[in-house]
Amino acid sequence: MRAPELDSQTDAQLIRASKEGDRAAFTALVRRYEETVYRFAFKVCRDREKADETLQDTFITVFRKLSSFNGKAKFSTWLYTVVTNHCLMKRRKRKLQDLEDPLEAYDEPHVGADGKPKAPVARWDETPADIAHNRQLQEALDHAIRRLPVEYRAVFVLRDVEGNSNEETAAILKISVEATKSRLRRARAFLRDQLQPYVTPGL
Repeated sequence: MRAPELDSQTDAQLIRASKEGDRAAFTALVRRYEETVYRFAFKVCRDREKADETLQDTFITVFRKLSSFNGKAKFSTWLYTVVTNHCLMKRRKRKLQDLEDPLEAYDEPHVGADGKPKAPVARWDETPADIAHNRQLQEALDHAIRRLPVEYRAVFVLRDVEGNSNEETAAILKISVEATKSRLRRARAFLRDQLQPYVTPGL
């Protein structure tokens, strides 16, 4: 089948053909999702080289494990899971942590990680992603996101950047909905704390 005809096929049709050994169908599937995979990988990894590696690793994994995809979840959801797993594995290979203090401290925003009182984290109606409306603030947010442990970064990107629900995020990351909510709450609190000088009048 020619490329234009393959491009008109549904995901399910391309997946079925790929499982049957149709390389052209698999190539069409890769072409359809490679931009999505790279974009998401970069948001989670926050590094172009790692995003490139993750893009390649993801589709190698898809090629090897496509037979295990049962179609119960959306193909894009399964892809997000594969991408996130690769980003997490790359992160675990590093010896240093991005943050020395655990984000559990942000469950009690009036107390610092050392147990001492601290200024309260600003309570905003918007999420950190919502308020990044200018270049300086966007750069500050990007820097703060880089400091998030990747497990929290993945939740933040999936929920506040990609717009997935708590349930969808939990399914992608294979964690509970409560764990998703907890990580998101801590990630938002940390990011708000980091961005506070940029959004507090007079500072």
